[in-house]
Amino acid sequence: MSLRNSPAAAPTDQTTGTDETARADTNALAASETPDRRRRAGGRVPGVVLALGLTSLFTDISSEAVTAVLPLYLTAVLGLGPVAYGFVDGIYQGAASLVRVLGGWWSDRTGRPKLVAGLGYGISAVSRVLLLPVTGVAALTGVVALDRVGKGLRTGPRDAMIAGASTPERLGRNFGVHRALDTAGAMAGPLLAFGVLAVVPAGLAGYRAVFVLSIAAAVVGLAFLLLAVPHRARAVVDPATPARRLRWRDLSDRRVRSLMLAAGLLGLLTVGDGFLYLVLADAGGIGLSWFPLLMVGTNAAYMSLAIPVGRLADRVGRTRVLLGGHVLLVAAYAVAATTGGHVAGVVAVLVLLGCFYAATDGVVSALASQAVPEGSRATGIAAVQTAVGLSRFASSVCFGVLWQLTGRSVALLAVGLALAVAIPVAARLLRATPVAPAPAGAA
Repeated sequence: MSLRNSPAAAPTDQTTGTDETARADTNALAASETPDRRRRAGGRVPGVVLALGLTSLFTDISSEAVTAVLPLYLTAVLGLGPVAYGFVDGIYQGAASLVRVLGGWWSDRTGRPKLVAGLGYGISAVSRVLLLPVTGVAALTGVVALDRVGKGLRTGPRDAMIAGASTPERLGRNFGVHRALDTAGAMAGPLLAFGVLAVVPAGLAGYRAVFVLSIAAAVVGLAFLLLAVPHRARAVVDPATPARRLRWRDLSDRRVRSLMLAAGLLGLLTVGDGFLYLVLADAGGIGLSWFPLLMVGTNAAYMSLAIPVGRLADRVGRTRVLLGGHVLLVAAYAVAATTGGHVAGVVAVLVLLGCFYAATDGVVSALASQAVPEGSRATGIAAVQTAVGLSRFASSVCFGVLWQLTGRSVALLAVGLALAVAIPVAARLLRATPVAPAPAGAA
């Protein structure tokens, strides 16, 4: 399906003229290529996607090493209850949403997504350094929020660069490649944390050792972005369709509104990973010393399925795959609530959770990237992700209260039932969003 575009507006100042000239040059280069050459280029994984994947790989080693120990650190070391942890987890889930649209708008307005993404990666690296002197709950919450602000700034521009380097029929595949590399880092991070805590004496020293290694990984990820990603990534464009600048009314399109509502509704009933892992640990299905490895199991399933599920989304429709992922999440809630005290139940929950992420994470960005014109792509992706982040903030806080009042199993079953009811509602909303299946013969 082709993207909706309108003719470029006439430049009103020197800066605008420069941006329009750069876009015109990009379209002229694309027009000089034959259709066969463009198809062959689209069949390969673009270098930009691989470079951004390596950036995310090392950044996720950094962030997930911390995330893997944070729930246990807050509850077992600092003594927080479910409500207090729900607030911190909500900040982790939702703080990025406060600046996502800003990052997307800045990227679209300047035409420099690498600059905006680099600032976001840099802020997250600084937050790792600030973890070292922090021990109080309030200060720790502030550092977590700073890290998420960095994530919010970088996500829209990064995903826009991936979408811009992809042909429509390869969009799900390329997002899957990026997410697979990203998840490889997310799997290595908890393994790093587990290894450190196994050899370093218990207490703050072990956690601070994890934080130091997290800083090093964040610096390597930032270096990949600065050195391997071009300042203006070449986009795969239709030369017959001129690019144009951001227009805010693009976000009021019915397809964008429907996608935001559906994603927000589903996000409101998505329990954070940390809570699910705490449910499994509280049920006795895994010892506390093995807690960091729970993320490894989830990310192993996610990494192995990200590319094939992305290809499946390109073939059968991204909306179907997105909804199917949430059906698997309902199953994960049911298993965790009923058999989470057994090893088999733990394994089933981790596999189901990994399948859920493979079917939803990159798919949401792919849907959002095709719901708006190219000139508004980063802002559109960021707007949808903002809806998801804010709803997950509310989800974490509400689930913490519900657990406190009813117990872990009842709380999970209640949320699972509500999600099962919400999926058909989301399906109706998503009928308005574009679905771009691969053309015949595409692999």
